[in-house]
Amino acid sequence: MNLENCPNCGSLFVKSQFRDICESCYKEEEKQFEKVYQFLRKRENRMATMTQVVNGTGVKESLLIKFIRNGRLKLAQFPNLGYPCDRCGKIIREGKLCANCLKDLNQQIEKLQKEEMKKKRQASTVYYVKKEENDSL
Repeated sequence: MNLENCPNCGSLFVKSQFRDICESCYKEEEKQFEKVYQFLRKRENRMATMTQVVNGTGVKESLLIKFIRNGRLKLAQFPNLGYPCDRCGKIIREGKLCANCLKDLNQQIEKLQKEEMKKKRQASTVYYVKKEENDSL
């Protein structure tokens, strides 16, 4: 546990693995979560998009994304919600990267591995010189 400044209000608090903001901001965040949850519980709002939830509740999109990433809002129950890919920002529903970024990253890893293997082969190549009996070296 560390003593840190709250990223929202700047007050000092003890940061733990469970809490990344101060107590007063945590209480406010809980009120915001309850507002979002009550909004999404209504049958007519279950198909709402991120923009519709923001407009309907007044809760910031970044806070909604935090609720989703922390597992407090289950995307299986809300099919039109998602969060941005960590690399390109495309809206995704699982993991940290979209399919395109994941594919690109895997291709880059493969390329690096091939280059490393090529370097290892070049570095481990040993050449032997056969000495002729007539040569006096």
